[in-house]
Amino acid sequence: MLEMNEMLRLVVDRDASDLHISVGKPAVMRLHGTLDIVDPDILTPDDSERLMREITPPRYQQMLQEMGSCDFAYSYTERARFRTAVFKAQGHISIVMRLIPSKILSFEDLGLPRDSILEMLSAHRGLCLITGPTGSGKTTTLATFIDWINAELYRHIVTIEDPLEYVHPHKRSIVTHRELHVDTPSFAYALRGVLRQDPDVILVGEMRDLETMEAAITAAETGHLVFATLHTISAAESINRIVDAFPTNQQNQLRAVLSVSLRSIISQTLLPLASGRGRCAAYEILHMTPAIANLIREAQINRIISAIQTGARFGMITLDDFMLNLYRSGKVTGEVILQRAHYPDEMRQKMMGHMDTSALQLAQKDDEI
Repeated sequence: MLEMNEMLRLVVDRDASDLHISVGKPAVMRLHGTLDIVDPDILTPDDSERLMREITPPRYQQMLQEMGSCDFAYSYTERARFRTAVFKAQGHISIVMRLIPSKILSFEDLGLPRDSILEMLSAHRGLCLITGPTGSGKTTTLATFIDWINAELYRHIVTIEDPLEYVHPHKRSIVTHRELHVDTPSFAYALRGVLRQDPDVILVGEMRDLETMEAAITAAETGHLVFATLHTISAAESINRIVDAFPTNQQNQLRAVLSVSLRSIISQTLLPLASGRGRCAAYEILHMTPAIANLIREAQINRIISAIQTGARFGMITLDDFMLNLYRSGKVTGEVILQRAHYPDEMRQKMMGHMDTSALQLAQKDDEI
């Protein structure tokens, strides 16, 4: 049975994304989106208990006993940091450790259109949501955003995270990091106090509850640029998630507030590359326009997808169109984007149109020869 640091070394060396420790199974890593065995030995309850104690600080071991789970960051020598979730499952301890990339990626690395994103990052106020399922790279995207602001602008940036993942050194900006259960008891509590700390930019690791949503929206309303994450898969679903979290008698007023305070929504997912090695991100990008603000006020969220499609000149794009571009460039397979598309039938028709055009061009070349 390998020691924990030996398994983490393999994860880092092979550029895997996660390590899974579960009783009754071998330790596995997530490599290029699939699971691969790290150590063939079947893990026993004693094994998982021992591995947990190797990496878990005493205060989090106590939290595990009292609450059944805990989250923290673990540094593997100087090579890497891992976001670590330790939890009980069927009375036994399980561990999932996600590798936090040591290098902050550029906009080109992320595959994001630079111009419209820089306009968002240079703003002085507004709520910017980064959304997507678990493991879609939201934290990596946020790290790139914060790093650019830190390097290019004179701002006071306050990050509130659970756990603290990327540690940003001071550059042109001042960066204040606050970690849940270490520096503050909750996102909502930290947000209530942050307005007294002269912030310009606020990063909220996750909008988990109504109280946190209210505080984040208030901060955006009162002249701060706020970044937050949600576990949603589209811009429209993100707006609905926030509105539905509020009592019914407050929802009309909230829509009016969001139409003014919301600035951008970037929804993302990771797709396996056609080569079989690595993944790339696909994005849906919404930037607030008068037309979209009106749709939010009028509760016509189902029409937002059309507004994104017609808003290309503002840097907007739907997730399906972004994935179609990746397919046309040969980065991902048609099978993958049909599985992930919001509108598979429309996607299939667009793919066939591309294939027909390609076939026609090939036939024309044959005729010329």
